Amino acid sequence: MITEELTGTPRAESAPPATGRTIPARQARTLAREALVAQGLPAAEAEQVADALVTTSLRGIDTHGLRLLPQYAAELATGVAKAGARPTVVQDKGAGLLLDADGSLGVLAGLAAARLAAERAARFGVAAVGVRNSNHFGAASVYTRTLARTGLVGIAVTSAASRVAPYGGVEPLFGTNPISVAAGSGDEEFALDMATSQVCFGEVKQRRTEGRDLDGGWATDRHGRPTAEPDAAYALSPLGGYKGQGLAMAVTLLGAVLTGTAPDWRLSQVGEGTPGESRGIGHLVLALDPAAFTGTDGFAAGLTDLLTTVRASTPATDRPVLAPGDPQRAHERDREARGIPLDAGTAAALDELAARLGLPGTEEVPA
Repeated sequence: MITEELTGTPRAESAPPATGRTIPARQARTLAREALVAQGLPAAEAEQVADALVTTSLRGIDTHGLRLLPQYAAELATGVAKAGARPTVVQDKGAGLLLDADGSLGVLAGLAAARLAAERAARFGVAAVGVRNSNHFGAASVYTRTLARTGLVGIAVTSAASRVAPYGGVEPLFGTNPISVAAGSGDEEFALDMATSQVCFGEVKQRRTEGRDLDGGWATDRHGRPTAEPDAAYALSPLGGYKGQGLAMAVTLLGAVLTGTAPDWRLSQVGEGTPGESRGIGHLVLALDPAAFTGTDGFAAGLTDLLTTVRASTPATDRPVLAPGDPQRAHERDREARGIPLDAGTAAALDELAARLGLPGTEEVPA
């Protein structure tokens, strides 16, 4: 879930606080892979998860990148996620399938769904793969961009444990329920990945740690009143009021109701699952083959026209107008060169894992 605006400048709350510590991408991939292998995950699967986490951090989506590695390792250690999971198709209607993830890490379930969707879209022009019995699957754009790189249009949603109150309500009923749509690749890429809440809960926790107030409209207290105090935050607010509530409900419909999984308010939070039991999260991944519609060449030309027109539009400030995915590619180029900046908690957790595995840890930024 992207927590920055399309202005080319990361929102202050989304960037990790300056700790003076970074980790090079290659080193981070090795550390992530070995940490997951140490918890019993096969090397090939650990490589997939490590790549997803590191790529997400490189793209500036810090809440869903390396920060999740210790949590994923813990899920494997406690059996919330099964290291030897064998996802199985339990319903097959050709262009529509239901995949039981067998309690696997959500990243692996999401990638398996994307592969299935790509295979069936090549046959039918469209494919939808529902997933049940899964766990937290990180940034939804991991799966949509995987599909986009093969020439397809990728769409993904996932249910999540409740953090967001309905518009005008008190109790949190919905997760931050992301929606991602991606097409194209490189500079000709459209990559939308957005929460249906104003921010993700990680931003509130970060503000608590830093002792900083929340921005207006982010959260409400136990009486449903807007609050700027992190410790008083009881529920997140939906994006755009009732419209965000509608989007959150649509994601619950597609990610949970359609896949036969528990709704958001019956899911355990990340880190609070029952040992030995999957958290039972549901996802939906769709693939559309442009060849079945306007045609591959026509679609590519239309995508270029869309992106070019938006980027060339007159800016209201001294910063250019950007398309979804543009800020993330800028982050990726910068962080590939300079290393991935880390907040204090993530840096400490990675150093602890590295020490345990006998691997290099984080690095101090040169003065």
